[in-house]
Amino acid sequence: MENIYLLMIVALAILAIADLVVGVSNDAVNFLNSAIGSKAIPFKTIMIVASLGIFIGAVFSSGMMEVARKGIFMPDQFMFSEIMVIFMAVMITDILLLDFFNTLGMPTSTTVSIVFELLGAAVAVSLIKISASDVETVANLSKYINSSKAFSIIMGILLSVVIAFSVGALVQFLSRMIFSFHHKGKIKRFGALFGGFALTGITYFIFMKGLKGTPYYDTLKGLVVGKELYIILGGFIFWSLFSQLYMNLFKKNILIVVIAIGTFGLALAFSGNDLVNFIGVPMAAYHSYEAWSASGATANEFAMGSLAEKVPTEPLLLFIAGGVMVLTLWFSKKARVVTETEIGLSRQDEGKEKFQPNLLSRFVVRAATKTSQGINMILPKSTQRFINQQFDKPVLTKKDKNHELPAFDLIRASVNLVIAGILISIATSMKLPLSTTYVTFMVAMGTSLADRAWGRESAVYRVAGVFNVIGGWFFTAISAFIAAAVMAYLIYIGGPAVIAILLFFAVVLLARNYIRYKKKTSELKEEDSLSRAESSSIQGVIEESADNIKAVANRSSKIYNGAITGLAKEDLKQLKKSKKGNAKLTSEIDDLQENVFYFIKNLDESSVGASHFYINILGYLQDMAQSLEHIGKMSYKHVNNNHKKLKFNQTRELLDIQNEMHSLFKNIKKTFDARAFDDIHLLLEEKQPLLESVSKKIEKQISRTRTEESSPKNTSLYFNLLTETKDLVTAVMNLLEMYYDQYDSSVPKAEVSIEEKEK
Repeated sequence: MENIYLLMIVALAILAIADLVVGVSNDAVNFLNSAIGSKAIPFKTIMIVASLGIFIGAVFSSGMMEVARKGIFMPDQFMFSEIMVIFMAVMITDILLLDFFNTLGMPTSTTVSIVFELLGAAVAVSLIKISASDVETVANLSKYINSSKAFSIIMGILLSVVIAFSVGALVQFLSRMIFSFHHKGKIKRFGALFGGFALTGITYFIFMKGLKGTPYYDTLKGLVVGKELYIILGGFIFWSLFSQLYMNLFKKNILIVVIAIGTFGLALAFSGNDLVNFIGVPMAAYHSYEAWSASGATANEFAMGSLAEKVPTEPLLLFIAGGVMVLTLWFSKKARVVTETEIGLSRQDEGKEKFQPNLLSRFVVRAATKTSQGINMILPKSTQRFINQQFDKPVLTKKDKNHELPAFDLIRASVNLVIAGILISIATSMKLPLSTTYVTFMVAMGTSLADRAWGRESAVYRVAGVFNVIGGWFFTAISAFIAAAVMAYLIYIGGPAVIAILLFFAVVLLARNYIRYKKKTSELKEEDSLSRAESSSIQGVIEESADNIKAVANRSSKIYNGAITGLAKEDLKQLKKSKKGNAKLTSEIDDLQENVFYFIKNLDESSVGASHFYINILGYLQDMAQSLEHIGKMSYKHVNNNHKKLKFNQTRELLDIQNEMHSLFKNIKKTFDARAFDDIHLLLEEKQPLLESVSKKIEKQISRTRTEESSPKNTSLYFNLLTETKDLVTAVMNLLEMYYDQYDSSVPKAEVSIEEKEK
């Protein structure tokens, strides 16, 4: 029997490594986003700084391990066999839950996951024990669960959301009042004080307060206790002088240093606070196994009161854990996907929004707008003018490329890092497993709100995104509790056999998610993606748009072929894939249209006519996408509703059209890929034969309907497919005709001018 528990310890150790990988992939968003979003530091430098913070934080984090041992339940009320059931259920649940959120690209809280998994598994085992007792009832549950500690942890997590959002918004508003968006001149005057404040806050709260959670605190306690005020004042003077010296000697912005040290400090705080979420449970299981092995008692009779005692974490294990976390940070692609959500919700500029508005977000934005209007009625006009001046944003110049601009400026990035780092380190010093995800995310949202990043054009989408993420957090808590409870019950009832099955299931699921994710990312790389026009001349737009037309032609061919072939074979999978491909194409075209503002801003005065050309191109591309969307939806609906299959003649005729369309798209791709714009007239010659071919098939179907057709659904579908195909051909030909005319009118002039110069 002892071998079974030894195998469980080995399994928990393997799960701990896997959990570290999955957990860091999720939590990298917490300490990377501010530096990445501000583009203040090269990406590799950010990664090196964050890696150092993670590694050092891991080595100094043993004080937080007590949470997994006695923070949620009363260990002395459980036998060794029962404790192992709880720990095994928690780790299997945790790794599956975090990987699920990573695959979706949504940041979730590893702290909330582990707390509610421990709570769920402990409650399940406690209820099993109570049900087996003749004298205990559900009212005795408090005997097993450390309800006061669990309640304080949960309330701390919930309060952190409000506190982080409020403090972030307030500090960002005050910072913007001092520096405004045109902060280069003001940084020279006040930058040393700001740098002194920010760097003192980071170093004191991260390093000094963070020491309380480490095994080295007793050694350094005499140097720190009672001297806090002197340390803060000394730190402020030192960092202020350092900031001034740095700006004078290197002629660089001190905020770059603040962001670098802030990233290091936040990574250190994350590692020190969150390492318990990944290895706390396996280490508690290992200590339990050691105590039980030394006792000589049976697993069902050995009470785990030893877990209530403070046991230092082995430095070697912390060293290994830190190494795994650093390697994950560098090599996990999922870590970089998760960062996109927070940066997208907090960016300063307008752009494509990831989330759709809902009733609640509309209500909140409407209420906030009314409140703002009410405040403006009270505030003096002079105060309003001053505040508005501080929020005047720099005007985009023609050289600025919007998608290359930072998501937010150095001021906001610095505030994000300083406030999040301070709040997390305070919680760590109090040994509260605060959710780093909640704090960093809500600080970022608070500073975004204060910075007026949520304007009238984006607020409803951003607020909806915040509600979606927070809703995901509540889903995390509920699903973690229920899933861990179910896992614990199954393991308790089924024993080693169920553990083996669950571990096998976990491995298969993780492998499946990994393969799917890798396949998805490789498909995205291979697929032709559309790019925004950046040229400031008509010739440049003609050249750049050629790539988009080539890409749309290639993808349209795949979408159309998938819809017709899927309909002919009644293949729902292929029809769904075709619909999905068209939805992505439509989304990319919409994204290009939403960025027309920046395209027009970038144009030279002499090339304003290029805007008409570019806008018309996007209009025709959208017409193509709409026709493909109707074709895909109708085909999918027909097959999904199990309507009659198309007749042989109908299928053959559609496949004939499919071949003709495939040939057209193939020739378009070839022409635009080779930049053989003079050959576009050959493509235009295919217009009439194609339209006539479709018209003949419509006439045939009319004849069939009058004499032999018996299915109204088939007839309606067939006519709709043909008419949408005609619209698709028309849109394609209009695009080609406009492109050819524009090219024909611009290129000869350029050639003549060159010839004249040569003469």
